[in-house]
Amino acid sequence: MNVVIVGAGIMGVTYATLAKELAPDLEITIIERLSGPARSNSSVFNNAGTGHEANCELNYTPVDEEEITVEKALTIHAQFNVAKQFWAYLVERGIIKDPGCFIHRTKHCTLVGENGIDMLKLRFDEMSRHHFFDGMQYSEDHDKIREWIPFTMEKRPATDRIAATMIDSGTDVNFQAVTEEMAEYLRRKEGVKIHYGTHVKRVHKSPTGRWLLETEQRGEDIQFKADVLFVGAGGGAFPLLKLSHLPVRARFAGFPVGGRFLLAKIEEDDAKRYSAKTYGKAKVGAPPMSVPHLDLRAANGRHYLLFGPFATFMPILEKGRGFFEYLQAMRMHDIPNLLNVAREHFPLVKYLIGETFLGKKKMLEELESFAPGLSQKFDWQVVSAGQRVQIIKDGDLQMGTEIVMSEDKSYGTLLGASPGASVSPEVMLRALKEQMPMLFEGPEAEAKLKEMFPVSDLKLLAKDAKSYKKIRDRVNKVLKIA
Repeated sequence: MNVVIVGAGIMGVTYATLAKELAPDLEITIIERLSGPARSNSSVFNNAGTGHEANCELNYTPVDEEEITVEKALTIHAQFNVAKQFWAYLVERGIIKDPGCFIHRTKHCTLVGENGIDMLKLRFDEMSRHHFFDGMQYSEDHDKIREWIPFTMEKRPATDRIAATMIDSGTDVNFQAVTEEMAEYLRRKEGVKIHYGTHVKRVHKSPTGRWLLETEQRGEDIQFKADVLFVGAGGGAFPLLKLSHLPVRARFAGFPVGGRFLLAKIEEDDAKRYSAKTYGKAKVGAPPMSVPHLDLRAANGRHYLLFGPFATFMPILEKGRGFFEYLQAMRMHDIPNLLNVAREHFPLVKYLIGETFLGKKKMLEELESFAPGLSQKFDWQVVSAGQRVQIIKDGDLQMGTEIVMSEDKSYGTLLGASPGASVSPEVMLRALKEQMPMLFEGPEAEAKLKEMFPVSDLKLLAKDAKSYKKIRDRVNKVLKIA
């Protein structure tokens, strides 16, 4: 069987690695538009690097008056636990030599002002009852919060009413590094071919039932054939779905949202003082991906602080692609969906346009509001983040990700964004099971699956504290974040 994967970001490379581990004889071809793996949204500074476990992200625990919903948080936390199981397997197999190249233990904190205290206390009371979050701490005391996240408190007035939660077992993840390690492993495997600098212009199904991909590589037209096609190309997945002529294509359109960060290099001593990712509360009308947060990042042997993101409204599918490509990807049936989103979410559109033209001075003012005194402490630079394309499905704007399959399962794709990379192994495992269930049949496949994912049942992890803590402690030890 010939499998073709479009996109060498963390999703496509994870999909390929899982498939090859389960079926070593599988023929796999990966096609990537850019010059190497993880050069788009998976790139280290195109995302915040948060190992999303719902420890600190308020949008994963929506509140309606005095009722809080934690089901989404439980799911995301369990998904990240499954991701760590797979990454621990990669370390144990020697596929990744040193887990320190991509994952580091980092506090996960939430910080709110006076108008968010009641909500945060409600969140803490509900979540800390569950074994996923039994290490969570809560405080309204300035001195205690200063111990946790000193850079947010240095010049904060003592009269400010604030509250914070902290979990000290969170992580910072370099998704580019883990993707590059997997891609290098695949490159050495027999039966795997990776084509970088190759742009997919068209996909369509031949009369024989195989998928034909028409591509351009260094000015030359090249055609690929696939028995099974999976598209994990970020925003680039939308136009390929349109070109596939699958009936489901009319249900989906893309709503692009970009972002920028303030970035500062810091010294080792400062990194030791502030080893945290601190999330705040989003502005009214802001998209979930615009929740302000101050993050310690480890990359390229250095430490950095990252603050943002500042949303931008850029009508492009991916960073480095143009507006006309976005227009070419649209179809007549997309126009009503886009108009409906513009009408129903006009405050959001207005907010995004306003954020797009925000200058560095205003960005530093927002940092100063979040962490008084910090804007003057380091040399901050404005950097562009990745380009996310949110799902518009049946005219409704949706957050999160969705696996979409053709009726015969020969075409699969992943649409949408956050929490994305953090849960990529669990999401790609589900996609692979749906698209190629035959890979999971037989005792050898079952044994390999158990080796990669000792406990992959999300409900079992959420219900069985003993099983969860046993597997959590083991993989944390392997990943050297215990």
